Amino acid sequence: MTHTVGEQHQLDDVSYDQLRQLVGLVDHDASTDPFPVRALDAVVFVAGNATQTAWFYQVAFGMRLVAYSGPETGNHDHKSFVLKSGSARFVINGGVRPDSPLLDHHRRHGDGVTDIALEVADVDKCVEHARAQGATVLEEPHDVSDEHGTVRVAAIATYGETRHSLVDRSRYTGPYLPGYEARAATVQRPEGAPKRLFQAVDHCVGNVELGKMDEWVDWYRRVMGFVNMAEFVGDDIATEYSALMSKVVSNGNHRVKFPLNEPAMAKKRSQIDEYLEFYGGPGCQHIALATNDIIGTVTAMRAAGVEFLQVPDSYYEDPELRARIGEVRVPVETLQQHGILVDRDEDGYLLQIFTKPIGDRPTVFYELIERHGSLGFGIGNFKALFEAIEREQERRGNL
Repeated sequence: MTHTVGEQHQLDDVSYDQLRQLVGLVDHDASTDPFPVRALDAVVFVAGNATQTAWFYQVAFGMRLVAYSGPETGNHDHKSFVLKSGSARFVINGGVRPDSPLLDHHRRHGDGVTDIALEVADVDKCVEHARAQGATVLEEPHDVSDEHGTVRVAAIATYGETRHSLVDRSRYTGPYLPGYEARAATVQRPEGAPKRLFQAVDHCVGNVELGKMDEWVDWYRRVMGFVNMAEFVGDDIATEYSALMSKVVSNGNHRVKFPLNEPAMAKKRSQIDEYLEFYGGPGCQHIALATNDIIGTVTAMRAAGVEFLQVPDSYYEDPELRARIGEVRVPVETLQQHGILVDRDEDGYLLQIFTKPIGDRPTVFYELIERHGSLGFGIGNFKALFEAIEREQERRGNL
């Protein structure tokens, strides 16, 4: 399987060795896996205005438009834009006809993730195992074909209205799926701009209701054969006002990682409570994007108007932080200038930063992460991060 993953991402101009560094891959024998997941196939969004959202991701996130489906291609229900950055693929969907189901979904939830699609080696085997473990099958395995070949797909339900499409595209050479046409970007990059701002999706975080986190952790273990990677409870992820609990599940080689959060009892409402209220239920809270140059990425995104959470200077001036992180590739003063957090564990260190919510509702946001050996999620930064989020919640009147 390792060889296959390496081939897949070499096609995306990100080698397997680069991916190992970017997202923290580990060795894994896929032959023992009841639900072998090769990679994250796509993160699929619904947006109130897909045309403008796709333009935003090209301009602000440096993504490349590669495929399109819409009225001009015979799809009269909705527009769909496929964007890539290295091995990461986003699909932005927006309803065209007033009776489009996408518009109903958007009314309930606003802009957000509808599908975290997974590339699998054997769709039928995965669905058979998922069904035996009690999963809800939303789409039975079936083939879709065009002149570029055949894709086998199915879908199962996960938390809230989120789904996991299961995709085997090993017999397909088209730009995305049948029904999509190749489409070149119309956005002109500034001279000297980097080829891309991020190379992969590192992890996708799900928020679920109080008391449901362990149920979904167990679901991923039973249904998809995922392993427990980490858990965060108690004082590590609590502030004076709010708290949450978090556990991380992943496929065997850590290519696909899903932290799952639930609120915990505290004096005031946590960021998870705020998300659940404004999204209208469980859903994908944030997506972490792996980059090998977080300084350059943040600089370019800020110049395009993306807003990031502000970290107080006291974070960088803490002697305990400096003693704990030791030597990193960027001086702490440079990290402070850009508002980038740093954390170290037994395997190495990581650099990370978080955007403010990118839509009208205080729901979906992004993380940028640059790993240097660390397989973690920045536990040493949780308190500083959550305090920054609380300051924004207070400004919105939602704390």
